Amino acid sequence: MPRSPLLPLLLLLVVLVQAQLRPLQPGPADPLRLLAGGDGPQPVILHGRLLADPAAAGAPAAGEARQATAPGPCRVLLQTAGGRSELGFPACPALREGWEVRVSGLLRRPRPAPHPLLAGPAERLARQGAWTRLAVERLEVLRRPPTPIADLRRSIAERFVAAAGPERGGLLAALVLGSAVVPLPAELRADFRVAGLSHALAASGFHLTVLLGAVLAIGRGLGRWARLGLGAGAMALFLLLAGPQPSVVRAVLMGAIALVLLESGRRGRPLGILGLSLAGMLLLRPAWLHDVGFQLSAAATAGLVLTARPLEQALARRLPGGPPGPAGWWRSWLAPALAVPVAASLWTLPLQLLHFGVVPLYAVPANLLAAPLLTPLTLGAMALAAVAVLVPSLLAHLLVPLGWLAQLLLQLAHGVAGLPMAQWQSGRPLPLLVLLFSLALLALVLPGTGRRLQGLAAGLGIGVLAAHLVLLGGDQLLLVHQGEGGPPRDLLLARHRGRAALVSTRADGFSCRQAGQLAQALGVARFDWTLLLDPVAADDPACWSLQAGRVLAYGGGAAPLAAGQRLASRGLAVEALAMDSHALRLQLGRHRWLLLPDRQAQTTWRLGRPAAAEGVWLGVRPRPAEQRALLAHGPPQVWLSGSLPAGAPLPRGWRASGASGALTAP
Repeated sequence: MPRSPLLPLLLLLVVLVQAQLRPLQPGPADPLRLLAGGDGPQPVILHGRLLADPAAAGAPAAGEARQATAPGPCRVLLQTAGGRSELGFPACPALREGWEVRVSGLLRRPRPAPHPLLAGPAERLARQGAWTRLAVERLEVLRRPPTPIADLRRSIAERFVAAAGPERGGLLAALVLGSAVVPLPAELRADFRVAGLSHALAASGFHLTVLLGAVLAIGRGLGRWARLGLGAGAMALFLLLAGPQPSVVRAVLMGAIALVLLESGRRGRPLGILGLSLAGMLLLRPAWLHDVGFQLSAAATAGLVLTARPLEQALARRLPGGPPGPAGWWRSWLAPALAVPVAASLWTLPLQLLHFGVVPLYAVPANLLAAPLLTPLTLGAMALAAVAVLVPSLLAHLLVPLGWLAQLLLQLAHGVAGLPMAQWQSGRPLPLLVLLFSLALLALVLPGTGRRLQGLAAGLGIGVLAAHLVLLGGDQLLLVHQGEGGPPRDLLLARHRGRAALVSTRADGFSCRQAGQLAQALGVARFDWTLLLDPVAADDPACWSLQAGRVLAYGGGAAPLAAGQRLASRGLAVEALAMDSHALRLQLGRHRWLLLPDRQAQTTWRLGRPAAAEGVWLGVRPRPAEQRALLAHGPPQVWLSGSLPAGAPLPRGWRASGASGALTAP
């Protein structure tokens, strides 16, 4: 293998490891200091500048779509003199990005995720440089400074949507501004993600390449300095409209370096340009390393730089149709059209597995079909953005032909997302397995790798896959407990030979979404069955129906399981122990556990003492008499949601989740 690609990769790897080992930390003057070492809540007054328009709390946060007003809870980041804090409102106020405000309310640390497979507000905010959250009670707008760039972005997005509708107009606006500043329908985002076309919605190197190509083609007959000025202007406009997102900054840095080298008559190494751009970004802002968009952008670009050209040449040799030329024109088109999405997909595959646990199976054919549409759509949308600003009355008429192309792309994304097995839910592998898989993949896709090394890499990759499948097929009992910031909720997930079942103490939408996150991360396409113990009916029954093949809910007047009745699938079952309580016996393969989610269930067990089990889950803290009974006659393993009183030691064999946490039994 040639040494030239290895040295930049090793240097970049050193920078990545250093940034990864450097934990995200608040500054000395961060609003966190107002909590004086505690978690809050603490009444405080903050003054600062809004970093975005307020967004609905259920909508994507910073780095994703925003909307100015929405019903229900709302949030926005505030930049103070010493750091950042997230403001929470009961309803979205009429605020704009860049306004200076003074807010008062209760400041607290955001809650961390109870389990590593779940997304928590603390982790989400830490990636944005915020360590506290303020529940706003009083708001005062101090200054409304002009924000021409934010107003321009908002105006372009609103006019596209008004002229072509939320889907087509939103798509065209995203091609200009990126999905970070465009409110796109959730279904559209989901379908593009499942189809492997998310990159089309995110401002990235592709969009800048299209813009630079058009600008430099126009200035072909001009002098060097004029071309440099045109290119610099195009990149500056792209950066202003899309915002300083990691993928945008990376694209602009690489474009600027390449443009200067090109106009100076020198040829730069693309890998060196990429390494220099990424290293500079991480030195400037190490926190970008934790941004998934930055990681995917860097990996995809590395794949295009290192793998796309050799892969294209290999495909051109192997595709039928004779030598390149007029007779084999289709092969000359198909080889590069296939090489680009295949290279990007291979290099981003480890990150897809690590962060999402899903793989879009039809990403390559979807990108192959989308490629002829994206370039004219991007150029047309950029041209019409100028019309939207200068002559908005003409926008609706000029959008008609471009709207047809946009509709074709939308139908393609929706159609691919609707195909069977559009996503392979592989589950999130252990980080060590992802690292080993990445090393194996590098040896297979880097050009010049010897056959012997490729054979060893293929064996390593197969071994990693086998180890992951063995882990997925093992029996596991997982308890996720959350008792902070609201009513306690528990999710008890039993997994057996790649299938799973769920018992939930709450039937609300939040619990359903968390159950879906756990299922996806564990590689479970759908629960065999779900038992909802909440006496209140589910506020979104359709959510639970999508999660499980059968749902039994106790809320809304539904009859619970009678004594001796079972809810079962192969190797997974739950049986009611009494008519007057929620005491249950869980079967997980050859394992048996007692489930005592409430006080009444514990009383049922203490009085009846049903058949022995190897473990018991207590949904609430036992009373002294119940604790003595469990110690004398109970199973050897005891799980407790929450914790015992401060200072009380846990008896032998007992484990407690704490106020918010998880317990696992393999």
